[in-house]
Amino acid sequence: MRVHIATDHAGMELSAHLVDHLQEHGHDVVDHGPQSYDAEDDYPGFCLRAAEAVALEWSRVDPETTEPPCLGIVLGGSGNGEQIAANKVTGIRAALAWNVETARLAREHNNANVVGIGGRQHSAQQAVEIVEAFLSAQWTAETRHARRIGKIAHYESTGEILD
Repeated sequence: MRVHIATDHAGMELSAHLVDHLQEHGHDVVDHGPQSYDAEDDYPGFCLRAAEAVALEWSRVDPETTEPPCLGIVLGGSGNGEQIAANKVTGIRAALAWNVETARLAREHNNANVVGIGGRQHSAQQAVEIVEAFLSAQWTAETRHARRIGKIAHYESTGEILD
């Protein structure tokens, strides 16, 4: 699977670890940066580029598919700002995962296509477990979950709230 990844200075060490791990396990990893450490860098540009790449690939597949064309990972100190930035891209459903269960449920129930992780919140091993749970979980496509995601997508494209 192709995995788009982005971080800021706070997640660079973890990002490098995840890139190595994912490549060792056969994933095609696209690193959206940064490429060098800068304590003053800003995460939005990196995370937005990764999210745009994910959104573009997802726009080319049937929305009902349970097989994602790719997934994304955004990292920072807490992961909060990074997943907020990613969620600004149309078609992105980024979920902040703080354990294996939230990562798995983000895929199964919300068809999340990007996971946010706090580089200062988890050990490298914990982060690997969270990422593996996210990447291996499958969207259930259950009617109730699809309906809810449809309402979010409707709002995203029209600004109209459906009850």
